[in-house]
Parts: sequence; C-alpha cells; structure tokens
Amino acid sequence: MSDRRRINGPVGATIPPVSEDGASREVAGSRGGRSRPPNAIRKMYLKTGVTPSASGSAYLEIETSGRSGVSGLKLSCTVHGPRSLPRSSPFSPHIILSTHVKYAPFATRQRRGYLRDPSERDLGTHLEAALRGAIIADRWPKSGVDIIVSIIEGDQDRETSKTQGDESWDLMNALSGCITVASAALADAGIDCVDTVAGGVAALVSDKGDASPSIVIDPIPSEHDRILAACCIAYLPTRDEVTNLWFKGDLPASDTELYTKLVEKGIQASAKANRVLVECLGETVG
Repeated sequence: MSDRRRINGPVGATIPPVSEDGASREVAGSRGGRSRPPNAIRKMYLKTGVTPSASGSAYLEIETSGRSGVSGLKLSCTVHGPRSLPRSSPFSPHIILSTHVKYAPFATRQRRGYLRDPSERDLGTHLEAALRGAIIADRWPKSGVDIIVSIIEGDQDRETSKTQGDESWDLMNALSGCITVASAALADAGIDCVDTVAGGVAALVSDKGDASPSIVIDPIPSEHDRILAACCIAYLPTRDEVTNLWFKGDLPASDTELYTKLVEKGIQASAKANRVLVECLGETVG
C-alpha cells in the first residue's frame, strides 16, 4: 500500500526547456584545443592515509581542463584487509581480491543510481585484473582484501559529453585513475606487491587542423574533435610488464604498427603517472 502522505518526485530526471540562440550555439559547437604537448600528462595530486579507519587509503585528483564546464577527476580509495575468510569458505592458497568501483550520484552529467551499472562493473573487473598481477597473492592464504574506489567527480565535459558520445572515452581516464589510486592505497595498507602499478591512457585523435590523426597521451575528449581509438594500460615499470590492457575503437586490423604505437604511448603515460606515485609513497615513508 502506497503512502498517501508522501509526495514522491519523478522517477526519471527532467531537463527544463532552454532556448538556444546563435551565440550560445556557436560556443557549444566549438571545442577548445589541447594546450599540452602530445606527450604530456596533466598535473596530479596524490595523498595516502586519508581514511584512518581503513587499512589503507589514498586520494587522487587530476588537474581539470582549461575550458569552463569540464570537470577534473577526483577519486578516493580504501583498502580493508587482509582479513581471514569465514570458516565456511573453501580453502584458498592465495589472497581473494575483491574490487568495487562506484560513481557518486553527482559525479557525472547524468545522475548515477545507487546500484552499480554495467560500466561500473566493467571498471571493477579491469581494476581487479590490473592489481592481481602486482600483488604477491601467496603471502596470505585463505585471506581476503576489499578495494573500494569512489569516483567523486568524473572526468568529462558536462555540456558536450552526452551529445558528442564522449562518455565511453571518459571511462578510460577513470580506469587509469582507479589503478593509480588503488596501487597507492595498497602500499599504504602494507600489502606486499612485486612493483607499483600505475594506469595510463593513449588515444588516436583527429582534429580539424591536422592532416592526419595523431596519438596523444592523457586525452580529454572535449579538447579534440574526434577520438578514433584509445587504450588504457596498467604497467609495472620495474618489471617492464603490462598487467591489464583495455583497447577500444575502430582501427584497421592490417595496420599492426599503429596498434603497437598506441600501446607504447600508453606505457609512456603509465610510467609518468608512476613517478607521481613513487614520489608520494616516498614522502609518506620519509
């Protein structure tokens, strides 16, 4: 029986009608160009130990774009464990890794629900694959660790991300940030790893002024006219290993050299993010 004394709001989000004149249409249609060199990433702020109640925690913030209305990326990660599994669970010779990635309801232009959608579950799956290759799992038999990443603010243009179809490309930047902040939280929790893993993104973009598409690292969809393909890489610099590779886009299968260049640029972006991670951990230990 419904509650007659409660007035519930509409189930779906509503957008008020707004008249658009020629000037605003021109501003919305123009995209600001990339101000950084193709091989440069945005500035990052990383701090560990932000949640005292957790075994390990970290906070990551990536610089926003110079264009108004484009938000930066803000993530918070907490690690709970290692802790023993219940007696009813079967014996496991290695640690059981559980990852959980969730957008805050206000993180993106389209308001998120309280239950995880398929895109958030995909981020959790890729994050688990990236971290599993770095953790020394046999140190904790019959133990489990929970890694929870909260995306406080998504890296997207709130004006054009939905109309231009950029929301799918924003997941690449979100995944690279999740990998970096989760690696810092694991180190803060004292969980042994073979190396520090960091995420990086490289994309094949096409702009109006360019005669041919070019490859850039740490792309922002609002700074380019079109993104043809992108890859997100989780990389261990000391061991020179890739623990996770997520490729998305439309490229000719015969051009294998272009795939190789895109992966190499992604590794370069991961190595630069790893420098920030190592510097942050060095300040924490010191």
